[in-house]
Amino acid sequence: MSQKTASKIFFPVTLLIIISAWRISSGEWDMTFSEVIRFLLTESDSPASIVIRCVRLPRLICAIFAGGILSVSGVILQGLLSNPLAEPYTLGIASGAAFGAAVGILCGEFAVMPCAFCGAVCALTLTGAIARNGGRERLILAGVISNALLSAGVTFMKSIAGEKIGAVVLWLMGSFSGASWRDVWAVISGALIVSLPAYVMGNALDAMSLGGERASALGVNENLARVILLACSSVGVAFCVSSFGVIGFVGLIVPHISRGLVGAKHRNVIVHSFVIGAVIMTLADGLAQRLGEIPAGVITALTGGPFFCYVLARKNV
Repeated sequence: MSQKTASKIFFPVTLLIIISAWRISSGEWDMTFSEVIRFLLTESDSPASIVIRCVRLPRLICAIFAGGILSVSGVILQGLLSNPLAEPYTLGIASGAAFGAAVGILCGEFAVMPCAFCGAVCALTLTGAIARNGGRERLILAGVISNALLSAGVTFMKSIAGEKIGAVVLWLMGSFSGASWRDVWAVISGALIVSLPAYVMGNALDAMSLGGERASALGVNENLARVILLACSSVGVAFCVSSFGVIGFVGLIVPHISRGLVGAKHRNVIVHSFVIGAVIMTLADGLAQRLGEIPAGVITALTGGPFFCYVLARKNV
């Protein structure tokens, strides 16, 4: 990473630190930051210490890494498909993971993650099949169709959920309110699965984003790179969705912001997007809590929907 790019990431990192300090010290029980540090560094069974260690800290970490996962997945999909509107939500991957996770909830807690992954992969396959031979012009339309079909499937799963419907509905809202340390390890694993291969293969993404046969001319095994990156993106989204539900549009907004700040080189965009995604998700979760613990997905949808329309009109895709 160049010194110029590093300087551009300084501000979002600083902003993330400030927002994180606000998130971990505020809530129904406000504390000073010095009190938070003391509770984190010392062993205590006090109620305040339990709130910090078991509620706020895991929730903060989960929001940070979930934002990173969705943002980097958006970078991957937009680069691979050369489509500025591609992201896990608009291509149906998130809805597929949601449908799979809903099936998993009915089958048992052990099945949520595997079912979410299978749902994500199947949704991506379905979108690709619908858009086959139609080029990128039909890709987003195919994603809309996939979302509609999978949303109908989720509705059907809710109708037969019986006494588990509460768990399904609460999970589908897209919230970090129930985040635990088990979710922390899951989302960190998902972030590593998405981000490391994407960064290592950043040059290949640069070549493939040029389109046509240019990637092959530059010595890139396009088919292998595409399979690896799509699989990693699907796994990461499955980890995120199976833990926190569907949170849309983060993967659409953040890559555009990052490219505007650090240029089109994918390795720079990936690093910057991870941090910006963490900032946006942490801020959205904080606003959701302040507004009465509404789902964080509502906040991202309210901001992402208009942005989607703007990109659609500007890019004419």
